[in-house]
Amino acid sequence: MPIEFTHVPGKSANGSFFYDFAETATKLSLIEDVGFQKIVVDDPAGLLTNMDIAAQALKRTASLEVVLTHWAGVVEPTVAARQLAALAARSGGRLSLRMLSEPLSDEDAEARPVGHTVVWQRIDEYLVLLKRLWSNDRPFDHEGAFYSVKGGYVPRKGPHGADVTIRLGGQSGTALRVAGRHADVFELSAGSPDEVGQLIERVRAAAAEHGRVGKLRFALPVRIRSLKDEGIAEHKTVAVSGSPAEIALSLLPYAALGIHEFMVGGIDRSREIATTGRETVTLVANSLARLENSVTRPGAFVPRLPSQFRAPA
Repeated sequence: MPIEFTHVPGKSANGSFFYDFAETATKLSLIEDVGFQKIVVDDPAGLLTNMDIAAQALKRTASLEVVLTHWAGVVEPTVAARQLAALAARSGGRLSLRMLSEPLSDEDAEARPVGHTVVWQRIDEYLVLLKRLWSNDRPFDHEGAFYSVKGGYVPRKGPHGADVTIRLGGQSGTALRVAGRHADVFELSAGSPDEVGQLIERVRAAAAEHGRVGKLRFALPVRIRSLKDEGIAEHKTVAVSGSPAEIALSLLPYAALGIHEFMVGGIDRSREIATTGRETVTLVANSLARLENSVTRPGAFVPRLPSQFRAPA
């Protein structure tokens, strides 16, 4: 399966990549044209604004998948299920739901429960309800630790329910248990190839408890650094810099771990987006295609990455 690239918008001079949607629409077309498959919607204005932005982004693009950042507790699951099902129906399968454990804004933080375990327990119950509301063919009642639902039902959804990909992340045992149960895509934490490989194995073990190992894909956050921010520490993403070829070479050891997607940030200007898409994305894709072809041809010589770039055994 070819590796995919996701654009992760940062902050613009106006505070948001989506501040001027006329300008954003032009960038969305560029992002789509130069080889990115997805874009993350995570606006500082909060959850309800994100839903509106996601709807506009889906309308303005033809193939780009919209990764909608979401957080349990701001909207009741019955309301969220209806809104997301409607978005999914219009998207043609191009909607992903990215669940965070932290609030999107200070206003959203008011509804946050106290304690790491409690946060993830609520996310677990929230996702159980969303999935049930997207798939049930008759109303149901639910009484849980965080939510009470009477006659829960989403009337307008596809014949097979709502087609929404679930994305989760985290490193704690509690987070991994929830991800193992629900995630279609797991967003990894930054680290060396060894560290990322170890986290992948932990996530796979959690997914195996639910018979879902084969259903799980992995995404790695990456930030492309320019010379002006070389000294800025970024602990949430793998930081890379250099020419397109050097950046591509830096990503290959992570791709060798079985990662399916790179979530690329730090490239909000049109020129940066174009260069990354047309050069770095193309170089990574071509390198991986050559390696795959070498492996699948009987008797072919299999090239190996230099030792410093190999995945852990």
